[in-house]
Amino acid sequence: MTSSISRIESLHPLTPLEANDAPLGGRWPSARLLDNTVEHAPRAPAPISLSRPPSARVETGPTPPARPAPPLTHARFTRQPQLTDVAAGQLILGPGSRGDGLRAVQTALLKMGFALHGGADGHFGAQTQRALRNFQTHASLTFPAVKPTGLLDSATLHALDALAPEPGMRGQSQGIPPATYDGQPVRVIVALREHRTFLYDTQGRVVDIVPNASGTTATPTRPGLKVVKTRLHQAAAEAAGERLWNDRSVFGARILDLSWADGRHSGEELHGTNAPALLGGDVSHGCIRHSNEAIIALHDALSVGDHVAIVEHVNDPRLGAQAPVARGTTLPRAAPSARAPAG
Repeated sequence: MTSSISRIESLHPLTPLEANDAPLGGRWPSARLLDNTVEHAPRAPAPISLSRPPSARVETGPTPPARPAPPLTHARFTRQPQLTDVAAGQLILGPGSRGDGLRAVQTALLKMGFALHGGADGHFGAQTQRALRNFQTHASLTFPAVKPTGLLDSATLHALDALAPEPGMRGQSQGIPPATYDGQPVRVIVALREHRTFLYDTQGRVVDIVPNASGTTATPTRPGLKVVKTRLHQAAAEAAGERLWNDRSVFGARILDLSWADGRHSGEELHGTNAPALLGGDVSHGCIRHSNEAIIALHDALSVGDHVAIVEHVNDPRLGAQAPVARGTTLPRAAPSARAPAG
């Protein structure tokens, strides 16, 4: 079968990042013992100070005591001494940090659909920093104190405490966008800035949340309402990769070719990837990449003609009000379709 694809990105040889790769630049406070684990990071040429800068204001009277941070309430985090210190504002975790508390945070991020290649290993590397930054981008919409630093500070941990699903569950407790765009029902919402894709069933209920990778600044993924034009199974995806880039694995296991909702060609696709370590970043030539497991679920759940909304943030006004869900809501994997694959 021939595809309508005309603009599909190339992949340059890249070394996958690991969750325990070399720490990023920065200097952290003096090493201290936490849960028999030393928190530290190597020296770097551009030191980062985590101490509070001196205030230019002169206090003429007694300084009121600082308001204590609220305790953690989530079952994932309450029994982690490392996180108790973070929640109290006494510790910030960053590159080089290790511990069981950090592992609990990594697990929560994975269950919420944020990319963390290598899994929850309890080691703060570049993948953890990226996942935290993507979560902070999402959480800052409803928690103004959260900033996209990529570090685990008190504000970020309290937002995660409020949003993460209960142990054994997946999803999140609030901030789920409704399955409509300008009043049109959609089956997929791609949130570019937080690098997550939301899949809905035909009744508008969220089925899964998976990580994605989107276009670079030079070759951005264009927001708007799009429609599935062609579904390509693995053999067709491999043939397209071989024909266009001399690489059968470049598009992963499936391709969903998109057009604009008004019928114009978009030149963008939802597809798999042969570089899963790059999920969570802006790395493509405009297409939206997913893990091969995720793109198979998307391919099997969607039909030609289904709408896909691509937005910068989940609070895009064209999506309407966000839909709250219970913290314990389970998001089951989309069941494979019995339909014969297209192509």
